[in-house]
Amino acid sequence: MLARRDIGMVSGILVALLVLGADFDGLTVAGQRSLAVSLFGVVWWAAGVVQPGYTSLLMLVGWVLLKAAPAEVVFSLWSSPLVYLVIGGFLIGAAVQDSGLGQRISYHFILKYVNSFTGVIVSAYVLGVLLSFFIPHPFPRVFLIMSVMSVIIKSAGLPGPDAANIGLAVFASAAGGSMILLTGDSTMNVLASTIGARSLTWLDWVKHMSVPGIVATAATCLLQLKLFKPSVPFVLDKAPIRQRLRELGPLTGTEKRAAFWVGLAVLLWATDSLHHIHPGWVAALIVVGLSLPRVGDVLTPSSFTQVPVGTLLFLTAAMAIGKVGEVSGMNNWVATSVLPASVPANPWVFALLATAASIAVHMVLGSVMAVYGIVAPTLLLYAAPAGWDPMVPSLLVYSALYMHWILPFHQMTILIGVGEAGGGYTGREATRLGIPLTIFVFVVTVLVEIPWWKLTGLL
Repeated sequence: MLARRDIGMVSGILVALLVLGADFDGLTVAGQRSLAVSLFGVVWWAAGVVQPGYTSLLMLVGWVLLKAAPAEVVFSLWSSPLVYLVIGGFLIGAAVQDSGLGQRISYHFILKYVNSFTGVIVSAYVLGVLLSFFIPHPFPRVFLIMSVMSVIIKSAGLPGPDAANIGLAVFASAAGGSMILLTGDSTMNVLASTIGARSLTWLDWVKHMSVPGIVATAATCLLQLKLFKPSVPFVLDKAPIRQRLRELGPLTGTEKRAAFWVGLAVLLWATDSLHHIHPGWVAALIVVGLSLPRVGDVLTPSSFTQVPVGTLLFLTAAMAIGKVGEVSGMNNWVATSVLPASVPANPWVFALLATAASIAVHMVLGSVMAVYGIVAPTLLLYAAPAGWDPMVPSLLVYSALYMHWILPFHQMTILIGVGEAGGGYTGREATRLGIPLTIFVFVVTVLVEIPWWKLTGLL
């Protein structure tokens, strides 16, 4: 019997061959080749044929060899500071976690604010937001928070269902919580904040996205509290947590140095509109500072193992879909072929259309980055006659995709939390939260973002 990976592998190849052999009215040869490689990669990503980095590498080489776009366009990410924000995000996260600073912050927060099961769930969401100031990627954040929550679960003697509920809160918190700051997710947020020559500063992102992100976080948390109730009374013995803090001892020199450099990074990110240094270059400089002798000594040569090459290739390919599609004419052809002839003049109607289109494609393809790479550039071209800021379609698609999941594979943060090695919850529990949350996706994009952006001047 053929496995899903086998079916996906064959399907991706067949889709590419069919597209290459078809006759599309109005689509250039380069656009046809771009579409073939893009759809091939999306099918392989969705089916999990190989690790996404390998699929991405094949797509990148395919675009170049088939002359869909020049190599400098295909690999344009690597000539921009964005990639260094991604690399820096993982290394800064490693510094905060390995130094013990992140655990210390989390333990103090738990001791002071957590006294009930509801408090535990809420704290998972709040800690996710707080740590996003220091750890610019959700993966290291959620695993750090989960390590703290495991102490609570053990101290309170919680049964499996309640432990899984806490684990789900930790990983689900990354959806809305990562939307608040530009550095909340140094991959996806950076991708959404840069459209051609237009990019948002750290403060610009906070101005336009903090309120939608807070609403999304609160909605997810409240929905979880409504759907999942504790099965036993909650009594937290804080003695083991105090013991963990005692074992950490006084603030170490390593923690102090980590706090200094990370604090400097946050300060420079928040003031990038004044000094005009891109957050990517800031991240690169801070990483070097964290590695310097005496004043750093937090990051070591082995810290580079925390940077996943596969993720970097995946990001490169996801960004390249839009850029190659623009250069080859694919994006324009898709926009004119699929979307209604005229752009809705009403921004609320456009937001509804953008959200529905994003979710529909996401349901089938799964990958947030891949879907963004296809839908965002298409809607960007489609919305151009309306005269809106190009960030409007970009951030609408980003918000719809980042908040949405039905099955765990729709969100990597949800997927890595499934099972005992992650958050201890099952795919069924993730779906139980994800289905009603889909309604709130429309609430955030249509009823929160459009009026909020009118106030902030984006619209």
